[in-house]
Amino acid sequence: MKIKIVAVTDTGKERTNNEDAYIICPDLSQQDWSHSETPTYIPLNKYGSLLVVADGMGGANAGEVASSIATKSIRRAFSKDNVENAIKNNGIEDLLYSCIKDADESINQKIYEDPDTSGMGTTIVVCWVIGNIAYIAWCGDSRCYVYNAFKGLKLLSKDHSLVQELIDKGEITEKEAFTHPDNNVITRGLGDVNSQSHPDIVKYLINPNDILLLCSDGLCGYSTNKEIEHILDTSSIDVMKCRDELLKLALDAGGYDNICISLASLINDNQSVPLVPTAIQKMIIKTKKFIGCI
Repeated sequence: MKIKIVAVTDTGKERTNNEDAYIICPDLSQQDWSHSETPTYIPLNKYGSLLVVADGMGGANAGEVASSIATKSIRRAFSKDNVENAIKNNGIEDLLYSCIKDADESINQKIYEDPDTSGMGTTIVVCWVIGNIAYIAWCGDSRCYVYNAFKGLKLLSKDHSLVQELIDKGEITEKEAFTHPDNNVITRGLGDVNSQSHPDIVKYLINPNDILLLCSDGLCGYSTNKEIEHILDTSSIDVMKCRDELLKLALDAGGYDNICISLASLINDNQSVPLVPTAIQKMIIKTKKFIGCI
């Protein structure tokens, strides 16, 4: 399988500083973290690729400090030796869990050393793609979706948030959660000195032509899943265009928050671009969605 990764972060229209952060490493064997995109599809090797999005918050305008500490800590955790040992010893999920716990401890240590940063924290979502499996770990309401032109959009993570708890209790619907006055209240994150972070982890079996989307709530908090899916429907053949159109979607929705978007497009080794449905196939997919088959 081959992968192409693109990412972007933007301050938005209302904020004066950007507390969101991302890191990507398309090839963990090379340990080159300088990318904002891969210009072409590259083969996935045995160490895989990593995408991380963090959404900082609070603490005397130190949210950007928290997200920076978190991403740098995770980058250190994914050294070549650590990655190799995790794969060899069936410790993939252990590494994901420990890297987020270590990031949390690093943020709390900074708060201890510099009281002016008290109250800062960050969400985190990490996606490690190895072969045909994506391992996703997260704390907070930054999300990981998967999109496939033949199957549509699916949310792989589940928000650690107040409104998600209300949804789980049956007190509100997902539609009501989108406009709920407390929809920005998270129940889990990094940097809470009164409790330890506990990331959730899921595995997803990748299909050729899948696009993995990681984002902060600067996108998903102001744009509906339906709107996000529409962008991907129209641009999935070009993941760079997807990135640009999703950023525009968030800005056009008001740009009230910082925005962070990272996408990974995956195709078979014998492909040069993702497959997209024919006109007839699109009609069939649309019909299936209408009757609830997909």
